[in-house]
Amino acid sequence: MMNRRQFCKNALIIAGGVSLPLAALELFDPKRLLAEKSSKGDRRWVFLVDIDKCVGCGFCVKACKIENEVPYEAKVSRTWVERYVITKKGETLIDSPNAARDGFTSTKIDQNLEGMKEVTEGEIAKAFFVPKLCNQCENPPCVQVCPVGATYQTADGVVLVDREWCIGCGYCIMGCPYGVRFFHPVYQVAEKCNFCYHRLAKGMTSACVDACPFGARRIGNLRDPEDPVTKIITTERVNVLKEQYGTNPQVFYLGMTMEVK
Repeated sequence: MMNRRQFCKNALIIAGGVSLPLAALELFDPKRLLAEKSSKGDRRWVFLVDIDKCVGCGFCVKACKIENEVPYEAKVSRTWVERYVITKKGETLIDSPNAARDGFTSTKIDQNLEGMKEVTEGEIAKAFFVPKLCNQCENPPCVQVCPVGATYQTADGVVLVDREWCIGCGYCIMGCPYGVRFFHPVYQVAEKCNFCYHRLAKGMTSACVDACPFGARRIGNLRDPEDPVTKIITTERVNVLKEQYGTNPQVFYLGMTMEVK
């Protein structure tokens, strides 16, 4: 007998694809955040990444996998760290072996189809690490394209996935412009970072924040003017990823340069 998930998935395949609604393009503006933070309740969870503090140790990735039941050996992860190596010739090389779960133990940079590339110290203009995770967008396209409501947004801004309701159609995975979603290797449903929402509900912080020994990751409430994260976001020079898509991401970066994609 066909179960509900199989029936819904087959019906969607027959019906065809789902189109992505177009969000208005809007550039990130800290002043707008100040104006909005008191108008929609008393909490909006946001994330702050300080690129200058990240050393690529991978402790955050390990902690995330353990906390959120993503198999340790699986080639997928809710969060990952990318290594950026900029050569003196202007070439940008990026890799993230095993999501940086074990850190970066080789000087060779994995360039996928081009193979491993060795770069000598003398060729490097600069190098740094960039943690990535779900951006908990204000206008999340993954919520818009989910045909059964399994992906939804909470009142305090976090986008969650209901494993019991998800039919595994993959539309949310295709719809995410940040590539943060994947199929869980055990449950076979859509999976992603949720800021460790179960921990936030208990007054704790996310597992990756707890695991970072250098303070490169922080989580805060944007609508609390006294929150240290809010003060940094609204007073210092921060950036977001792919702001041109109009998703209004709520993961902010300190020290981000034009090479970061």
